[in-house]
Amino acid sequence: MAKNVFVNDYSELVHPDMLAAFAAAGTGAKGNYGLDGHSARAASLIREKIGRDDASIHFAAGGTQANMLVLSHALRPYEAVIACESGHIATHETGAIEATGHKVCVARGEDGKLTASAIAEAAQYHSDEHMVKPRLVYISDSTEYGTAYTKAELTRIREACDEYGLYLYVDGARLGCAMNAKGRDLTYGDLGRLADAFYIGGTKNGALFGEAIVLLSGELKANFRHQIKHRGAMLAKGAAIGVQFEALFEGGLYDRLASRSNEMAYKLAGGIESMGYGFRYKVETNQIFPLLPKTIASALSAEYGFHIWEEIGGYSAVRLVASWATTDDMVDGFLSDLNGAAKGIRRSSGDR
Repeated sequence: MAKNVFVNDYSELVHPDMLAAFAAAGTGAKGNYGLDGHSARAASLIREKIGRDDASIHFAAGGTQANMLVLSHALRPYEAVIACESGHIATHETGAIEATGHKVCVARGEDGKLTASAIAEAAQYHSDEHMVKPRLVYISDSTEYGTAYTKAELTRIREACDEYGLYLYVDGARLGCAMNAKGRDLTYGDLGRLADAFYIGGTKNGALFGEAIVLLSGELKANFRHQIKHRGAMLAKGAAIGVQFEALFEGGLYDRLASRSNEMAYKLAGGIESMGYGFRYKVETNQIFPLLPKTIASALSAEYGFHIWEEIGGYSAVRLVASWATTDDMVDGFLSDLNGAAKGIRRSSGDR
């Protein structure tokens, strides 16, 4: 087993505050299927956070499930979704959206982000009834490359959606890290104003499991609980998610955990940069992609868990992910071993 894992931000089972929340909730009977006091309280806290009293809040077990629920509910059989080529639904969900009968129209992205111009191009290309009709735009924030949307970028996307009659849906698996990114100018209130729907990721931010689906468009709110049941996603013990989101949003824990994840990633990136290494993508959230010589990446892989994201010439773009549970000692240890690996390779090659 790797002595120290930077492979993802959900390998740690659960944050201690979630366990405390379960203990405080006790063993007494709760309401079923998400119709319980904890879920209701969590929904109220989320509405307050985004400044939308009219938001409809529902809970799902995981991110792919949340995406499939919302997109299949929003789209008619002949309608499709526009997504960036690196978007999670286009690359890492095993055709879950396509399995519901809806095509994912892949558009070009910039640093993992979909642009308003790419949306316009995709919408214009699908011009008549002989083609699927784009109806929804999918973006993830933060993106699969760890980048985060600015307020201006999301506003332009919203304008493009309005121009072409498209819903805007945000996959928020790592929304906490995006909202707490350095230099971030997009607020939860902005998201509540600009999106038609999004979900707030709990699984990758301290929860045992669970995501909060936020529906803002009136068309999407109607009959959504029927959709949840129809897709086999209605948990009898829905309070198990409600308890966690109540704890995450009652006192700001959600943002604190995400900020910690980012802070550790920034420290890791700073140390790597100080050794002279560059990055494949901008360092903005808790996922970073340093470019390391292949020999060094290979040496480190024997001790650390991480993904080799891309091979570029003699370099490997590796993905390192920090989490709420990442410690300073973990980061310091990795940086020390990185420095040691580099020195060892230089000695073995005779470069003194």
